[in-house]
This record gives sequence, C-alpha cells and structure tokens, in this order.
Amino acid sequence: MASVIETIDVDVPVRTAYNQWTQFESFPNFMGGVESVTQVGDTLTHWVTKINGKEEEFDAEITEQHPDERVAWKSVGGKNHAGVVTFHRLDDAKTKVTVQLDWEPEGLVEKVGQAIGSDDRQVKADLKRFKTFIEQRGVESGAWRGDVQPPK
Repeated sequence: MASVIETIDVDVPVRTAYNQWTQFESFPNFMGGVESVTQVGDTLTHWVTKINGKEEEFDAEITEQHPDERVAWKSVGGKNHAGVVTFHRLDDAKTKVTVQLDWEPEGLVEKVGQAIGSDDRQVKADLKRFKTFIEQRGVESGAWRGDVQPPK
C-alpha cells in the first residue's frame, strides 16, 4: 500500500479551514484531477476524476468526522484508498492542515507514479491551492458540522 502525508499552514481560523474542507463539492477548485464531487448523503460522496486522460468514478464514505479536528474517509467499492485530514489551531488566525492518504496503486502508470513521488507532489500542490483558495475567500463557502463516530 502506498501512502503520502503532507502539511500546510493556512492563514485562517481553524473553524474556517475545517468548514471549507467539509464542502466537498468545492474540491475541483483546488484539487488537480478532480472533475466533480457530489454530496450524496451526510457521509457519502460520489467522485469523478480524470488523471492522465483516464476518467474514473468512485464513492467515498466519511468514517469519522469531528468539527474543527478531523475528517476521515474510505473508498466504497472500486479503488482501494482511505485518508484523513486533520486541523490544528496554531493561533486565532492560523491553522495547520495535514492530509494523509493511503491507497493501493493499480496498473503500471500508478505504480510508477507512486515510485517517483508524483502522488506526493500532487497532494502538496493541492494543499497549496487550498491555501490560496481559502485565504483569498477569507470565509468558508459553507459548512457541515456533523459529528461522525468511527465504526465499532
């Protein structure tokens, strides 16, 4: 299984950063390769991605969510991946955002991409675009502050 961890500091309060991250349908604004994300239910999203000219669709389920702290998810069917994003208050106007992704590379292109670090670079670039996106806005475009407990 492949894994990547990336962190960035954003100049907005933790509540603002967290609230924006829960607006999954805004992800195409800052995530490369993400064509669309549709919020199907409180804990289910449908993704359409296009990477290296290849379009894929999958569902992801929120497995744990705690306001201003973390959002964790895993794929449902299709590609095997999971992740978590955590939010750490640095001061009243600054937040550390950390993303950890784990996935099973499929096929030669994904295995080579993982081996040469292109996935790490993609996540780092996505976080930089998130930083620009939220700092330029200054406020979140919405919020979902539900609490989802991990499965037992």
